[in-house]
Amino acid sequence: MTLDAQSLLKTQIRRNFSCHAREYERYAQVQKWVAHKLLPCIPALPAGARALEIGCGTGILSRLFAHKFPQARLVLSDLAHGMSCQVAGQLPGAPVADADATQLPFKAAVFDLVLSSSVYQWVDDLPQAFAELHRVLRPGGHLVLALFGERTLYELRASHAAALGTRSSHSQGFPDQEQLSAALGPGFVVELLESQIEQEWHEDVPQLLKGLKAIGAQNASRNRPAGLASRQAMANMGEFYRRNFAVAGRIPASYEVLYLRARPVS
Repeated sequence: MTLDAQSLLKTQIRRNFSCHAREYERYAQVQKWVAHKLLPCIPALPAGARALEIGCGTGILSRLFAHKFPQARLVLSDLAHGMSCQVAGQLPGAPVADADATQLPFKAAVFDLVLSSSVYQWVDDLPQAFAELHRVLRPGGHLVLALFGERTLYELRASHAAALGTRSSHSQGFPDQEQLSAALGPGFVVELLESQIEQEWHEDVPQLLKGLKAIGAQNASRNRPAGLASRQAMANMGEFYRRNFAVAGRIPASYEVLYLRARPVS
């Protein structure tokens, strides 16, 4: 991807999430589940530990972390300014910064922990992002994050592809475990990497798409062609989804969640 394309993609993601910051928590049920499950992955922290959360959003994980580790010094950051504004002031003493995961505005070796939940699937250049994490972590520190993996929304993507008459969907693709491990490279020792499936249930495809839009998770695929939202394509997608995946009149939306804990190699 060219630098111009990367910039355009980040601008789109930033705008999507900023615009929906106020309603995010109303619809982000899976993200709440993930944050609760990520919390036990965080190791014991030294007294006065400095922690950085990347992609804090509206503060779902931030509040859980602050409650469990009240002595830690937490710094919050998010690419979307609307999210930064939404979380500002929720946790007294926790500064908030607008930050790009691939160009973190922090000095080297200043954090004992970097944590993140439901964010890194949106990062286009994972090797560069992990290089930045390695840079800002202190020796002996930890990276703890959860992100959505390749099987996320596979029902929607299969239905989308069927509606278009293609073999694959142009909707957002997410990394698998091998890609994640490769992106970490030799700079990290992986202590935990596991996959879990979470499911939401919806009345129909329009309700599912409404929920995705309400949290800012519109399709950010750089390969997305124009004209995919035609009335006929949407009807075909809904019919395929219901015929192939519905249970007792409702449709599932599956999310593969990858949980990772790693420490930097000096």
